[in-house]
Amino acid sequence: MRLSRTGLATLILAVPLFTNAARAADDCANAQDQATMNECAGKSFTAADKKLNDAYRQIEGRLKDDAAGKKLLVDAQRAWVAFRDAECNFQGGPRENAGSMYPMVVADCQAALTKDRVRDFENYLNCPEGEVSCPVPAQ
Repeated sequence: MRLSRTGLATLILAVPLFTNAARAADDCANAQDQATMNECAGKSFTAADKKLNDAYRQIEGRLKDDAAGKKLLVDAQRAWVAFRDAECNFQGGPRENAGSMYPMVVADCQAALTKDRVRDFENYLNCPEGEVSCPVPAQ
């Protein structure tokens, strides 16, 4: 296989992108400074939040013909988000005393609680048919 000059140039320019992505993953596994730890905690929370939103949309879809159930979902989720954020702010302590670790502590807490909520949603999405304690209808 022979690359054209344009193809070779594209390949040469793309290699650092893959190297940077691999380095970023390594940075999180072996973070040595607070700024990197804060950034990695934020990425973990962002990934968990994306999974939560995906599961939420699936539940919303199953409740599309149930206005009352959908309203209960919206109310519960709003209350849960308020709880999560308040709990994580509490765990972070007073911001003025927290220092550079504050963003990491809060984001780690948010990621952990969000992952728990994702598990709850996944359980709702996989309830056995006829389970009376499940608020989400089976597909």
